[in-house]
Amino acid sequence: MIKETRIAVDAMGGDGGPEIIMPSIKDFILENDDVNLEIYGNEKILSKYLKIFDQDNIKRIKIIHSDEQVNSDDSPSHALRHKKKSSMSMAIQSVKDKKTQACVSAGNTGALMAISRFILGTLDGIDRPAIESMLPSLSGHTHVLDLGANIDCKAEHLYQFAVMGSVLSMVLDEKENPTVGLLNVGAEIIKGNSQVKEANDLLKNSKLNYVGFVEGDDIFCGNIDVIVCDGFVGNIALKTSEGIAKFISSTLKEEFKKNVFTKIAGISSIKVLNSFKKIVDPRRYNGASLLGLKGIIIKSHGGADSFAFNNSLNIALKEVKKDVPKYIDKKLKDTLG
Repeated sequence: MIKETRIAVDAMGGDGGPEIIMPSIKDFILENDDVNLEIYGNEKILSKYLKIFDQDNIKRIKIIHSDEQVNSDDSPSHALRHKKKSSMSMAIQSVKDKKTQACVSAGNTGALMAISRFILGTLDGIDRPAIESMLPSLSGHTHVLDLGANIDCKAEHLYQFAVMGSVLSMVLDEKENPTVGLLNVGAEIIKGNSQVKEANDLLKNSKLNYVGFVEGDDIFCGNIDVIVCDGFVGNIALKTSEGIAKFISSTLKEEFKKNVFTKIAGISSIKVLNSFKKIVDPRRYNGASLLGLKGIIIKSHGGADSFAFNNSLNIALKEVKKDVPKYIDKKLKDTLG
């Protein structure tokens, strides 16, 4: 168990940059008195936000200047080759150098994955890191991966994702033997492309608690702990779920505004509506883990607000305290070995 935690933050990433990230950091350190943060970015810009911190907490943050930043339109290869002094690269390097135990960034996803993989490397037995996140379900949440890092996957990659997702659920959810499903166009054995069918064969003969093919609705039904898919399918599923949540919330709001009777009904249902909004709020699930790396990297949504970014910081803290990479590495050797 790591007693003192130091987290690196790429403060120049995301749509809002420091304007969103610095207030989120303030809230985070107020909630967690055993954490210090190294904040990477343009010192001149970041220093303007120091006034929001009180004298006690300001000692727990350190600004490290970077001359460059990775832009949203930078290709992964360009960022990797030409942005070595960027806030993103320097923050990831701090994890490699063990100055920090985790890095959080809301920046360019492709660049974050490429730079993280180059600097940190992958765990033994893992060919490709995967993006994992939790989506709300009837039983709490479901771990889903890959959510966009790997568009074309071989059966072996899906198998590796299943192992990592299972281990993460074991560590974070404290489940002894989490269930694992493979996302497909149907639960029938004859359905699916060749990669999914081959992965199914691998998983059936594994040590995992594999339950077979599952469909899209199983993500939210709460009957499966971990659902595996390639990044193409996973990213569409993620963005679709975010869109549905916004659609339902917006539609309910407009329906209750229609007339005096619906307004009265809305007022009487306010507690239920607020509870529903809290459950489906994507901000509560913001923070995706880049699994399979020799270090903890958490990707925040680029459009995250301060509340959402705070959630990704808390995910990083939880993974540090649980020492997730070490635990995954140990299980990988047992499962894949």
